[in-house]
Amino acid sequence: MSNEGGADVVDALRVRIYDTTLRDGTQREGLSLTCEDKLRIADRLDRLGVSWIEAGWPGSNPKDAELFARARDHKLTHAKWAAFGATRRAHVRPEHDPQVEALLEAGTEVVTIFGKSSRLHVTEVLRVTLDENLKMIEQTVALLVKEGRTVVYDAEHFFDGWREDESYALESLTAARNGGASELVLCDTNGGSLPWDVETIVGRMVRAFSCPVGIHAHDDGGLAVANSLAAVRAGARHVQGTFNGWGERCGNADLCTIIPDLELKLGARCLPEGRLAELTETARELAELANLTPDPHKPYVGRSAFAHKGGVHVAAVRRSKRSYEHVDPERVGNKSRVVVSELAGQGNVHAHAEQIGLSLEEEEARSVVRAIKADEARGYSFDAAEASVAMRIERARPGYVAPFRVLDYRVIVGRDREGQPTAEATVKVAIGDQVVHTAGEHQGPVAALDRALRAALEPSLPRVTALRLVDFKVRILDGRLATDAVTRVLVDTSDGDDTWSTVGASSSVVEASLEALVDGIEHGLARHARASVPPQEKVG
Repeated sequence: MSNEGGADVVDALRVRIYDTTLRDGTQREGLSLTCEDKLRIADRLDRLGVSWIEAGWPGSNPKDAELFARARDHKLTHAKWAAFGATRRAHVRPEHDPQVEALLEAGTEVVTIFGKSSRLHVTEVLRVTLDENLKMIEQTVALLVKEGRTVVYDAEHFFDGWREDESYALESLTAARNGGASELVLCDTNGGSLPWDVETIVGRMVRAFSCPVGIHAHDDGGLAVANSLAAVRAGARHVQGTFNGWGERCGNADLCTIIPDLELKLGARCLPEGRLAELTETARELAELANLTPDPHKPYVGRSAFAHKGGVHVAAVRRSKRSYEHVDPERVGNKSRVVVSELAGQGNVHAHAEQIGLSLEEEEARSVVRAIKADEARGYSFDAAEASVAMRIERARPGYVAPFRVLDYRVIVGRDREGQPTAEATVKVAIGDQVVHTAGEHQGPVAALDRALRAALEPSLPRVTALRLVDFKVRILDGRLATDAVTRVLVDTSDGDDTWSTVGASSSVVEASLEALVDGIEHGLARHARASVPPQEKVG
């Protein structure tokens, strides 16, 4: 196992990953998953190779009840399903507690129970005696173990409780262990602990107990990943977290960062051999299933994680990737990118050209840089519009002939007889020596323009049929100018396999949209043409 970061290597024991995306992750504000979504996410996590998947809290809501019912016949190949719940209620035998009964009825091999480690929470939140709380922990765990369940005990607010009363926090773990818990997980529930404190406390618990110790960290102090790594350094061999760091408040420890940190920096084994390269794809697929936009700046898996924009950086990376990349992005399934903007030098343009299989002469590269800087001064932004950069590179090459040119267009907007908005667009397009004049209708002007443009192109350029407009974003650059403000439009186009972004900018949203649409279609045609040319025939 490699140790790219040069940090201390943990011992050869596997660090097992306990994923709680389906339970703790769904407590994120604005996140809601259907039962079908949860099953698909579980399948993806299982394929990646996590050790446990916490499905939810049986009996807490109809959706989780449905999930556990379906999970009985939904087999996982690598991971184990886990049900989550609390200790019994005060002064009630666990066998008489409906919540504990629901945990047993869930039918999972693993049950995770949380209990109180903090005097504050015992006396002021639960409002029971310290002794009764210990009985609640031990008796609940003991019943579940007696019924054949493997019990993971989550010591809620453990680090806060340790700071309040070390001896009582230790007693709470002892109660769980006496009940038969197989693993003891220390929870930084409020997310306010510091890594050096976590490392010290976890180390003491590892030495105090003969069973595996785990960590469950929240990110309220921005330290959930650091605290999880500190726990592993201290001997924890069980790490809980969520994908993309989803969770309540500021989120949970992000497994997308923890897993590669453990494998690539600390030399631990978290996933089956070769699965780390699926990490980026998994993170993005889960975001898609959750209908959340992936954070492009996430470490390791973000689209910008290995993006280079500064001219000095790009020049260095072209000579040695290691100069500005802490790991090989392919190790986590990501890739290097060169961002071209007003900050770019010729090296950025050359690097971007190389990424799309082209090369430029120096004067050609200089002309592209000049054009991009002039465009950005007028309101364009190419950071997220790489396909528009690619088209400027294509057009700078001698001999490049555009497959089509828009000669003229008109858009009329209004309302129909039912009072619904409607738009009609007409375009006049030159395709070689042929001039085509077509129209398109839709509720919105941009969609109408897109339809008209495609109607003109598809008979002569049938590849256009495979290209689809999949996203459209508008930004007003300076609202103080009111209707005179420059509008920037970002368009995403897809051929079913890949998606690319293009940009347009104008005081007219329709004009800006047309520019982005044309770039998107022309780029799709150009990349298909490049892919169709045998390597030995490609012109540098």
